[in-house]
Amino acid sequence: MIDTSAFQGKTAAYFTLGCKLNFSETSTFGRLLEGMGVRTVDKDADICIINTCSVTEVADHKCRQAIHRMVRENPGAFVIVTGCYAQLKPETVSKIDGVDLVLGANEKADLIQFLSEAWSGARQDTALHRYHTVKTKDIKTFAPSCSRGNRTRYFLKVQDGCNYFCTYCTIPYARGFSRNPSIESLVGQARQAAAEGGKEIVLTGVNIGDFGETTGERFVDLVKALDGVEGIRRYRISSIEPDLLDDELIEYCATSRAFMPHFHIPLQSGSDEVLRLMHRRYDSALFAHKIGLIKKVMPDAFIGVDVMVGTRGERPELFEQTYDFLKSLDVTQLHVFPYSERPGTAALKIPYVVSDLDKKLRSKRLLELSDEKTEAFYSRHIGCEAEVLFEKAAGGRAMHGFTRNYIRVELPPSPDNDRLDNQIVNVRLGDFNHNKTALKAIL
Repeated sequence: MIDTSAFQGKTAAYFTLGCKLNFSETSTFGRLLEGMGVRTVDKDADICIINTCSVTEVADHKCRQAIHRMVRENPGAFVIVTGCYAQLKPETVSKIDGVDLVLGANEKADLIQFLSEAWSGARQDTALHRYHTVKTKDIKTFAPSCSRGNRTRYFLKVQDGCNYFCTYCTIPYARGFSRNPSIESLVGQARQAAAEGGKEIVLTGVNIGDFGETTGERFVDLVKALDGVEGIRRYRISSIEPDLLDDELIEYCATSRAFMPHFHIPLQSGSDEVLRLMHRRYDSALFAHKIGLIKKVMPDAFIGVDVMVGTRGERPELFEQTYDFLKSLDVTQLHVFPYSERPGTAALKIPYVVSDLDKKLRSKRLLELSDEKTEAFYSRHIGCEAEVLFEKAAGGRAMHGFTRNYIRVELPPSPDNDRLDNQIVNVRLGDFNHNKTALKAIL
């Protein structure tokens, strides 16, 4: 039993690194504490929660920096570190000065309970650092999360963990094996979001196409069930593996009431040889088929693609295959990131190593290609009518929103425009803004 009186009047500060799933989970922690009388502040907090990422070595470094900064800006705070870096390196994190509690992937679901129990004990001995984690095979809990934080869009966690042990990745070790709640429970959370005034929900997870590992249900059946929730006008699928993006799902989204023509699909490499080295479960032909089908049934769909450069084994000619393959595809945007060595991964056994300079040069070429594709996609829509869900901007910045097919749209700052927050508005799409990151909205 949690004594909520001990939390009333306290303050909390939060810092999140990594993916949308992490942001959703942090937002849920915040809502739980808020319900117990805890107020959110930027610094000088009584409680600090840092939700970490460990997808790359750079991410690990940023996590350590964030922990040190939060400890420094919140002297005397009770500091909790959770997330992927906490799961993979609990002892390392627990030894950082100022950290009171470290919770792994299995324990974060009970973060409030751990905080309540540890609060007084840790206060009695400020030198005591405690961590709670289990081995990957024992990570079985699922922490529900449907939260919006400071955003207009809600983020609904539909799945956690991953059974795909790609050679470059530590996520299965950090998150555990694939697991999910029932369709019924997720529909209930979507209805609650609608009751709170939510209009758009993004489906998040580690490998959401694997939905059903726990319950025996199918992801496409979840999509169909969510499509029937009244009040939710838009759904977006955050990221889905190409081999799990089945044709039935694509065709359903094309005619659905609320699922948007917007997909984000990890490719990682356009070279079949590199895909085999990565232990990916598809080839370039399957990926091209999925893109072709999406564009056939949803010609204006926005398609984002993850691609990794400089992985072990990516010889120059294999990178050129990736570049040529991506150039040939009708996709909208590339999320490019360099390969990072991760201790304990099978990729370290692959002999060919790409230099840091070549990684930078390859990244630059793909980012330039991405800019060309995104600009061309946006340009085709200038002058068109579109529905935009607007979000209130902070600090006098331009209000922005997104069309159904994820084109970013801006309105100039104006007190009159504030009324459009969380509203879906018909606009005409004008020219690019000054830095070509959005189209101007004409009301």
